[in-house]
Amino acid sequence: MINFDYESRIMVIAAHPDDEILGCGATVNKCTKNGAEVSALILSTGIASRGICNKDEIKKLRQNAKKAADIIGYKKIEFEDFPDNQMDSVCLLDVIKKINYHADMFKPNVIFTHHHGDLNIDHRVTFKAVITAFRPLSNCAVNAILCFETPSSTEWNFPYYKSVFSPNIFINVEENISDKVEALNCYESEIRTAPHPRSPELITAIARRWGSVIDLKYAEAFELIRTRIL
Repeated sequence: MINFDYESRIMVIAAHPDDEILGCGATVNKCTKNGAEVSALILSTGIASRGICNKDEIKKLRQNAKKAADIIGYKKIEFEDFPDNQMDSVCLLDVIKKINYHADMFKPNVIFTHHHGDLNIDHRVTFKAVITAFRPLSNCAVNAILCFETPSSTEWNFPYYKSVFSPNIFINVEENISDKVEALNCYESEIRTAPHPRSPELITAIARRWGSVIDLKYAEAFELIRTRIL
């Protein structure tokens, strides 16, 4: 059993600003209200692939990320500068070293990250770097690694063998879904209008859909990669 309470130190490792809200924002909100400490690490700029390389725009996006983090309850949010939608061009070891650096500072025991079968290449590289950085060695304090669904990426990699998101942990977020939507609205450049999956209406609908699977009103769903019960 995984308890996300005051003893938990949770690290969310995401490729782009807003993924840390889209994937697990309501769950993080629930965990922080239960006393857990949660940090976020964002690996890429998130907008450079759109031709936006202006430092002011990147700064604005990161300011929006901090506003969203405050609403959700993240203790801190940190940023790296890997190339947007080109993380497969970077040596994987470089990504792993950055993850290890931040993890050594925060000392997490639970990791949330992208699903290994996402359409977005940065998501897949992030997953691979995470499971390498936190190999299940005796000196690794991480006892659980969970993957989240990222709307407009996970479901758009139309099913390939072994790449489908298959959640097996569902978190009741009935009291947290409104905070998640409020946090997403901080991302002025990333939020979309319905029927896009990253619209407030569809984010709520996705939580309702996962809730229906497990007889809850709203839920966030996760695929447990591994856990170690101590």
